[in-house]
Amino acid sequence: MMKSYLLGILTVLLLVSCNSKDKKTEKEVTQEITYKADWESLKQHKTPDWFLDAKFGIYCHWGPYSVPAYETEWYAHWMYVNKDNPEAKNGKAHKIYDYHVKTYGELDKFGYKDFIPMFKAEKFDAAEWADLFEKAGAKFAGPVSEHADGFAMWDSELTKWDSKDMGPKRDIMGELSKEIRKRNMKFIATYHRQWLFGWYPTWDETTDASDPKYAGLYGPELKKGDNKMPKSKHQLDNGDTSYYPVGDKEFNDEWLNRLKEIINKYNPDLVWFDNKMDVVSEEHRKEFLEYYYNHAEKNNQEVVATYKFYDFAEGSAVYDLERARMSEKKDFPWLTDDSIDWKAWCHIDDPNYKSTNRLVDFLVDVVSKNGAVLLNITPRADGTIPEPVKERLLEMGQWLKVNGEAIYGTRTFEIYGEGDAEVVEGHLSEQKNADNTAKDIRFTTKGEILYAIVLDWPEGEELVVHSLKEGNELFTNEIESIQLLGSEGNLDFKTDEEGLKIKLPTKVGEHAFAFKITPKK
Repeated sequence: MMKSYLLGILTVLLLVSCNSKDKKTEKEVTQEITYKADWESLKQHKTPDWFLDAKFGIYCHWGPYSVPAYETEWYAHWMYVNKDNPEAKNGKAHKIYDYHVKTYGELDKFGYKDFIPMFKAEKFDAAEWADLFEKAGAKFAGPVSEHADGFAMWDSELTKWDSKDMGPKRDIMGELSKEIRKRNMKFIATYHRQWLFGWYPTWDETTDASDPKYAGLYGPELKKGDNKMPKSKHQLDNGDTSYYPVGDKEFNDEWLNRLKEIINKYNPDLVWFDNKMDVVSEEHRKEFLEYYYNHAEKNNQEVVATYKFYDFAEGSAVYDLERARMSEKKDFPWLTDDSIDWKAWCHIDDPNYKSTNRLVDFLVDVVSKNGAVLLNITPRADGTIPEPVKERLLEMGQWLKVNGEAIYGTRTFEIYGEGDAEVVEGHLSEQKNADNTAKDIRFTTKGEILYAIVLDWPEGEELVVHSLKEGNELFTNEIESIQLLGSEGNLDFKTDEEGLKIKLPTKVGEHAFAFKITPKK
């Protein structure tokens, strides 16, 4: 009898609890923002805290272009630039065209479509990839959902030219989204389809790209000369605004509909865009943000969209750089995407991988300036990740395991740092920037705690932080203690007219070194 009585009470309490939760949800729904396809409305969207805290993500260029593994992920385009193509320089075919014909045959016999059956991904293991991303310290990750080649890396109802119906015959995005989220990382999708408008010479009857039965892959039929790589408004230096024309309604609608399908199927936490979105109508770009933000509101999901140059209105999404960084701290959050390979974004047969030290220093510098890093890696066509890539990711993860408190969840200091290194800004400018030295110090904060991260081990017995000299106006708190992350015990220090002088312990680690400066309460 007593057992039944208690069970009845428990049932009532559960019902009350559920009803309370439902009422709370209804109240929250009424407070949702409804976004409209208008820049002022879209500017209401706030960058979520998870992105501000995350700082580091990983993605990968992986598709049929990984099969030839030659020179660049732009193989799909340059393989078609023969001597009669308007993009041919001095009447000479592109070197990738010559390589392709020599290796695979003429383009009417072996076109880009013929790489798809060779892209089998037979060793792809989404769980293994996600484990690696997690061990690397990434907080968000995902694949290139569609590159400029027109091949979708998901199970699409809109095209047969996708990874579920062809090639791997697997839902790459679906598998990765599940495994990435299992590990409490955010899932991202990157999108490059706008490049497809003019990517292939659909006018050239000497190639398979002109065959209408392959239009689902190669894109809209264009006239000769219209395939010239588009110049965006921001790329023209002479003030001319007559840039590459906007695609027709059919092209624009397909661009948007594929994005909607990605959102509906996979609910990405971040959608990243390559540039050249000015070949897509402004209305379609606004419609994408309207759909994505409203979809997220309905799902109680906090999302991020990114853009390059002027492709979205400032304040409507997160600004992104390519192979570049800021020279100064910014008062807005931003992202930079860069590849682990200096030469290419996909796997190639002669890579030039960046050192772990360069990757760590890049991350620290970007974070100190209110940015985050999206690092591209380069899987092989079979789905394996090259050992040198794995090694670098695991070394970054080991560094973050020790020093992550100076990166994750941090905010900027009054200044980003000090040192001799000067950053060259601009699209694709990263190769112009020299490696950092022990003179280069970057700052991050977490509450009242200040982190001074030195980008190489200093010579001598002490580190001098010149910005924190006696009487400075940047950090006026009295210091309680200083530790080197990864090392035990407090360090001796003093402040004079030269700077904050910290006695160095035994060196710990191989890369950037984070000193934790805790003020007195």
